[in-house]
Amino acid sequence: MPKTTAQILREYRGHPLWSFGFRSFFLFAAVFAALAVPAWLIAFLGLGAARAAEIFSRDWHVHEMLFGYAGAVIVGYLTVAGANWTGKYPVAGRPIILLVLLWLAGRFAMLLLPWIGPVSAALMDGAFLLLFALALLREQFAASNWRSLPPAIIVSALALANICWHVGSFHPALTPYVERASIALISFLIALMGGRLVPSFTANYLMLNKITPPPAPPGLFDRLVLALSAVGLIDWVVQSDARWAGIPLLIAGVGHMVRLARWRGHKVAHDAMLLILHAGYFWVALGLALLGASMLWPDSVAQSGAVHALTSGGIGVMTLGLMTRTSRSHTGRPRRADRATIAIYIAVNLATMLRVAAPFAISLGPSHYGHLLGASAILWTIAFGLFAASYGPMLCGPKLGARF
Repeated sequence: MPKTTAQILREYRGHPLWSFGFRSFFLFAAVFAALAVPAWLIAFLGLGAARAAEIFSRDWHVHEMLFGYAGAVIVGYLTVAGANWTGKYPVAGRPIILLVLLWLAGRFAMLLLPWIGPVSAALMDGAFLLLFALALLREQFAASNWRSLPPAIIVSALALANICWHVGSFHPALTPYVERASIALISFLIALMGGRLVPSFTANYLMLNKITPPPAPPGLFDRLVLALSAVGLIDWVVQSDARWAGIPLLIAGVGHMVRLARWRGHKVAHDAMLLILHAGYFWVALGLALLGASMLWPDSVAQSGAVHALTSGGIGVMTLGLMTRTSRSHTGRPRRADRATIAIYIAVNLATMLRVAAPFAISLGPSHYGHLLGASAILWTIAFGLFAASYGPMLCGPKLGARF
């Protein structure tokens, strides 16, 4: 009979870094994000060697932020969520070390791609998400936990998208579709899980502080907004330049704004660790609305800005919010934002604002675009570097009150 999560954690005697998946993946993902963006920007601006421009190409940048960074955070967080959903998730020791090694192998494979070739890179990089997705699905089916099956299905689809990305090395026409599909899958996962977590955490805060009324309960409106988001994102993946496809995305973005307003985020301003989750969800809503607008009015709204509202904002801000909150909660620390944490939140939001604004500044001159990109990259590196520096010790150290 498989051991429960509680039994696994009680019996674990190894280094704290491997005692729960979020510890290693959050730390490594933050260090990677802090290094990867400036490496790409230096190559993009032509400030490095010609070989660097080949290694740190646009495709490398997109792949590594979606499957490298975001993939690591998703796996790290879902080890926690999976344990809560099933009660029997293998969260400590060798399974985590194996997953981390597979993730690291994927990052080296993508760096060495010009030398090892696309087939070797695909084999090394594709195993990480695929193995985790299979394990997550197995646990969900074993526990008959159907309510938590959609996130597992989305992660499985993301694993397949990663494999398709590598197939794009032989069929380049496939790559733009896979790129959009990957962004759509992660954005929808944030909308789906954020729609559960943000109002739930907010309701707990309002109840604890005796603030009424609570956030609006989930209902038909929420399901319609998610369904419209799915339709719009699929339309965008299949035909990114079809103007009519922008209509459902624009409506869905507005719907998410309404949804967010119903969660009463203005009442949690004194809790930065909760407010940042509302901010992350706001970026998803804005990104969907901008994406729809970019398809309806392509001459006025830059689609690149919309995409970075979803990626830098929706993914970057929301993941940092969950990483800080989860790290403190599961290492026995008070769930309060200290000065370093607040600085992290400010930096990542400013980085997103500048990155979203950059494409709109091209009309003012190429230098404005480059300056905004540079400033955004610096702020992004500060945010993730600060997380690694301030949260690294607690992720590598023992849980307060625990024996290891």
